Order: sequence, then structure tokens, then C-alpha cells
Amino acid sequence: MANASERDIRRTLGGGSPGVALAAAAAFAAALALGVVALPGPAGVRPALATSGPPDATGTKRAEFTIARLKYGGGGDWYGDTTSLRNLLKGLRERAGVPTGVEDAPIVSPMDEALFNYPIVFMAGHGNVKFTPAEVERLRRYLLAGGLLWCDDDYGIDQAFRREMKRVLPDADLVELPYRHPVFHEFYEFPHGMPKIHEHDGGPARAFAAYHDGRMVVFYSFDTDLGDGLEDEGIHPDPPDKREDALRMGINLALFALQQ
Repeated sequence: MANASERDIRRTLGGGSPGVALAAAAAFAAALALGVVALPGPAGVRPALATSGPPDATGTKRAEFTIARLKYGGGGDWYGDTTSLRNLLKGLRERAGVPTGVEDAPIVSPMDEALFNYPIVFMAGHGNVKFTPAEVERLRRYLLAGGLLWCDDDYGIDQAFRREMKRVLPDADLVELPYRHPVFHEFYEFPHGMPKIHEHDGGPARAFAAYHDGRMVVFYSFDTDLGDGLEDEGIHPDPPDKREDALRMGINLALFALQQ
């Protein structure tokens, strides 16, 4: 398992051009609708994205994308950000043309067979995270098979998350992403990197990632709280511009993950 390097964080998908990004998103959505996009699975299997849609005119099952919410142990509030993923999936449908299989994110635990159906799994919280040895192995298989784990720091998860990631990926470090990284330019432009949604300790918003063989397998949004910014209006006192930034960054991440 390779550590992240300069090679790992220097991808060029669209070069930050909005026109190219829009074209790429449209092409991806078309491929997804035709059911030709698949993710690697365990033991060489390449399961399609969630195929819950009806067959098309040729009888081909329509492939549909979704993000799952990870239910983890240790006592942390894995169930928070209750409306965040629903709003992100809506944004992907309406703004990027990505067909999504469900209105809201399903809940999945590390040992569920369904884990390998989802190209992105989201986790967040304020407290402890603890995986069993079997869950550590299962998450490692998921990540090395093509999945991406997105952890959003709700303020308080940092120490536990970093500890558990060293168990899941002992040879991969979480490295901070530079402003030039394509995830900040995939569909919307973030010239200064991760947007700041909540103040927390007042530090800068930061993004970290872990890589395997040059592919991002973990994305960690730290000291910003994108999940709260994605919530329904009124749940948190976030102004419209902060909520818009959170949605745009979430769309960028989803499209980056699907195209890598």
C-alpha cells in the first residue's frame, strides 16, 4: 500500500475549466444512465452502482448512484446530519445531472454486503469511533476495491477517526490537500481550498486524503463542518452563502470520486 506522494495529488480532470467540468459531468451522467459505469469489488468482482431503477428501452437495468451513511460503533453520533445527504443527492441530480437511486442515503454498516454497492460512504460525528477487527478488515477491502470513505469532522471526531484510519490503512497517511488539487476545481471553483462553514476553534478549514496506488480512498473534511452546511435551512444558523458553499463542495467531491 503506497503512501501519498506528489504523484498521488496531481490529477488533471478538466484543469479547473467550468466548461470541461460540465461536459465531463454530462458524459458521466450519460454513461451512468446506460449502466456502463461500475466499481471494482472484492475478489475481482466489479459490481455496478446501485441498480434499483427500471430497465431502459433495451432491457438494460438503469444504473443509479447514491451515497451511503456509515453506522459505526464506539458511541459517536453516526446518525447526525440527518438531512445533509438528501440535499447533496438532490444537488447532484439537479445541478450535475447525475441520476441518483434514492431520495436519501441508505444506512450501511461495515459488515453489510451492501457496502460494496456504494462508491462513496459518508461518516460524521462529534465523538468516539471504534471498529471491530472484522470491520477494520472489511473497510480495508472496500477502500482497496474502489470505494471512497468521506469523513466530515462535526467537531470532536478527529482523534478517534485518525486512530481508526491507522488501523484500516496502516501504511497510508492522511495528507493535507493543496489548493490546486482537482477536488477544489472539479465542477465549482474553490481557489482557496476547503470552504469554512462553522468556526469551531477558529482555525482554517482543511482537507486531508489517504491514497492507495495513486487513488484517493479517504477524504477528510476538517474544521469546517460541511455536513451541517448541507442540512435543511433553519437547522443551523448558517447564512445562504455558507450553505451554498457546502453544497458546491459536496458536489465537487462526489464528481471527483466518481471520475477517478
